[in-house]
Amino acid sequence: MKKGKITVIITIAIACFALATVMCMQFKIVKETDITSIETMREEELRTELANWKQMYKEAEEQYKEKESRLKEYKEKQQSSEETSKLIEKELGQTNMYLGKTNVQGPGIQIKIEDTNSDEIKPISAEDLLVIVDYLKLAGAEAISINEKRIINMSDIVYINNSIIYVNQERILSPYVIKAIGDPTNLESTLLGNGGYIELLRNIGFEADIEKDNKIAIPKYNKDIGYKYIK
Repeated sequence: MKKGKITVIITIAIACFALATVMCMQFKIVKETDITSIETMREEELRTELANWKQMYKEAEEQYKEKESRLKEYKEKQQSSEETSKLIEKELGQTNMYLGKTNVQGPGIQIKIEDTNSDEIKPISAEDLLVIVDYLKLAGAEAISINEKRIINMSDIVYINNSIIYVNQERILSPYVIKAIGDPTNLESTLLGNGGYIELLRNIGFEADIEKDNKIAIPKYNKDIGYKYIK
């Protein structure tokens, strides 16, 4: 009995040890499995996070390039707009100058003509002024004025009752000061010498002087330019 009890005890002890060993091994495996799983999960999370950051960086880079491209486009448009604006301003300035809507200055001549006190000589007429203006235009005058009234293509120089001269609907009186911007030599030579109209007026008895000047100032046309019938 005693021997049998010992055998049973030993057998139970061995069984318990074996069971304990198996349980320890299972716990170990479970533990290792959990750690591996956690590490694997952490690694995948990191990879996912890294992938997300890469995607976010890629999107941010694309947005940056898009914004940079738009900014460049805006700058080019702005530059183009500024260049266009300057070109338009230049063309507008040239047009206004051509129309006589701007004050101008440049080299040219100034002509001063006074009526005579003689009853035998007719006073200067609108026709005389028109002839002088035509001579100046033929000589290349770029701007002309009579008594500070700018002469343009639509200007009127008229003689009322054979005694009153109107320029641009305004009355003018002697002395008549005609200014012209252009080559001073050409302008002067056209009016003097054989066939020159100023020379002709002098021969009749009028006091007519011509002066060259590098700073002839001519005011702008002070009337509205409108068209009633042109559409």
